[in-house]
Amino acid sequence: MSDPKDLLTTNAKALAINLDGKKYGTIAEIGAGQEVARYFFQAGHASGTIAKTMSAYDMSFSDAIYGKAPRYVSSDRLVHMLDHEYGLLTERLDGTRGERTAFFAFADTVATKNSKGSNEAHGWMGVRFQINPREETNDIILHVRMWDKENVLQQQALGIIGVNLIYGAFFYRDDPKKLIQSLIDNLSADRIEVDMLKFSGPAFANVDNRLASLHLVQCGLTNAVMFGPDGGVLQPSEVLYRKAILVERGSFRPVTHVNVDMLRCACAQFVQEPSVKGKDFIVLMEITMHNLLSSGELDPKDFLSRVDLLADIGFTILISNYSEYYRLTSYFRRYTNEMIGVAMGINNLLEVFNEKYYENLEGGILENFGRLFRQSVKLYIYPMRQEAYDRYLTGGVAPTSKPADPTALLGTSVLITAKNLTVTPHLRNLYDHLLENHYLECITGFNSEILDIFSRDVLARIKSRDATWETMVPTRVAAAIKKRRLFGYTETAAA
Repeated sequence: MSDPKDLLTTNAKALAINLDGKKYGTIAEIGAGQEVARYFFQAGHASGTIAKTMSAYDMSFSDAIYGKAPRYVSSDRLVHMLDHEYGLLTERLDGTRGERTAFFAFADTVATKNSKGSNEAHGWMGVRFQINPREETNDIILHVRMWDKENVLQQQALGIIGVNLIYGAFFYRDDPKKLIQSLIDNLSADRIEVDMLKFSGPAFANVDNRLASLHLVQCGLTNAVMFGPDGGVLQPSEVLYRKAILVERGSFRPVTHVNVDMLRCACAQFVQEPSVKGKDFIVLMEITMHNLLSSGELDPKDFLSRVDLLADIGFTILISNYSEYYRLTSYFRRYTNEMIGVAMGINNLLEVFNEKYYENLEGGILENFGRLFRQSVKLYIYPMRQEAYDRYLTGGVAPTSKPADPTALLGTSVLITAKNLTVTPHLRNLYDHLLENHYLECITGFNSEILDIFSRDVLARIKSRDATWETMVPTRVAAAIKKRRLFGYTETAAA
């Protein structure tokens, strides 16, 4: 047999598994035909690999086999399928071939495009497998979205990625990055998206699922991944489905009092919106890949430090590849028609009005705002002191606007808000329209004593062992930084 690493076609991958007499298992598929099993049968020698294939399309049959489920295309249903099928496999075959066979069970539960094209084409798939006979099992579970317009092409794509998953589990398990990249062998990201991935079991004891998820974004398999306050990987559609969404974008390096205050104030205003009152909503902290790669390459330790700190103070985290805000809100619209709020500072608002970011759009900045504010979106703007604004200018960023003559004062310091900011003259009418129609809203109730805090200043003080940084971040964040020695922290010298 050829080196498995040279077996790149889908049929060749299936044949490599069929010819390996030590691997034996079940393939169970619901919702799109026996697409994965078909490849194994077409490749030949399937009797050496497949103990059983099955589909249970009727809900009554499915419930009788796997138990009732509130949602048939869900992670819960997938896990029940894996539990049931792997349990039967070992129960019936362990005595006769358990000493010489590494068992596996593959399952998927999928909804492809219906005849009206009105449904979400997506699915869950996973594989449970042993590396050697009688060893503990390992799981790889993922969520996919199909983007092909035709049902038959979606089915084909599912069959290919299913074979890729099984092959990757057997041949690439020691190299999770390669396994992830191989998921779309003989496919492309414009045909299928993998937006959630989770490894478990002794074979993956050293795999951090957050880094694995981040690699999905880096490899272009998806544009966004999500983590919960417990550090676990989340499936975005299950978290965002039909919810109002409030999001704050930042570097969070580290999380400061300003980051928390901005979201606290924006949230207080967001929940009072008539279209949000009484409805479920989710609050997110978002970091862009552009921010994570600002130093030229990804630093895994830095990434995990930021995610851990946000989780420590109870936030759900989104990592996205959406540099422009209109792309972020369009992403949310996949899952919800409810209101979307975006909390940001004056510096970010200036960037939203920077026309250079929209040169790729035929309609330029006007198209940007048309997409951004489609279907109930509002920006909540946190104020900035004049001195901070001046520092922003000297940081090498060229904004498209200048502060107007101040109308809001805080002691002797000018306070720049969305209301007293003057943009480039040819954008003035556009800005006024957005302000007057409440697409832009000033954040109120903020803590005026913390406005001078910036993450870069906190980071510099941590690295220089200036203990005053601790007053600039939440107590839990300071404790976590010191405990884990994050961001270059070392003990401050005794006085």
